Amino acid sequence: MKKELHIFFTALMFYTRIPCPKNIDHHPDYLNKATRYFPLIGWIVGSISFLAFYIFSLFLSTEIAVILAIITSVLTTGAFHEDGFADVCDGFGGGWTKEKILMIMKDSAIGAYGAIGLVLLFLLKFKLLSESVLLFETGLPFSVSPILLLFVSAHALSRLAAISIIFTYEYSRDDASSKSKPIAKSNTWKEVLGAFFFGLLPLFVLSYFKYQLLLVLIPVFMTRYFLARYFQKWIDGYTGDCLGATQQVCEVIYYLSILLVWKSF
Repeated sequence: MKKELHIFFTALMFYTRIPCPKNIDHHPDYLNKATRYFPLIGWIVGSISFLAFYIFSLFLSTEIAVILAIITSVLTTGAFHEDGFADVCDGFGGGWTKEKILMIMKDSAIGAYGAIGLVLLFLLKFKLLSESVLLFETGLPFSVSPILLLFVSAHALSRLAAISIIFTYEYSRDDASSKSKPIAKSNTWKEVLGAFFFGLLPLFVLSYFKYQLLLVLIPVFMTRYFLARYFQKWIDGYTGDCLGATQQVCEVIYYLSILLVWKSF
């Protein structure tokens, strides 16, 4: 139990800015095992984001509360995944060889592709999440519970889609300089089972209110599949930035799918 707590806090330290016990560090062995808790971190980030939304929605409009909730999630993770998305936009937008793409992604400066990508990403996320919240407020009883599950399941499922790439593809960089390198080691059934359990459970609970919502799994994992294949084609695998980009894109696809499923059934 003590070891599992250490692994969990390792995941919390690596993927968020939430303070952890002083004895927790980025030990490679624990960081590799921490992949099983990556979707569980989505529970925490999603809950914090929802809490911000709920508090601000008591005094402000839904749209403003959604913006502040998104800002809260970015602050909670330190823009960890958004940074990866921007790097992927710059790398794959400006590079035409594996070496060039990897070199651009490692550059800490943000380019035009990354800036444009982030603007469009946040616009989509804001609009889709706002409409999803409004649908849940007007279409379901006890609306606070499903909206909480909406936030949590979005963060958990998108993180599952991202982390599942390491189960089926190889790490792209040959050197061990990347801080994401340790998570690319071989994973056991515990990592796979843990990731899928924590990634899928919130959506299964949310489907109690409308079982057709389970259909969002199809577009989310189709997106994950095509992104992984795209990364494989150009850089022979994935990097930490690719995982961050996958999380962000799949989160947006999740909100879009929620709207499409809701309006179709």
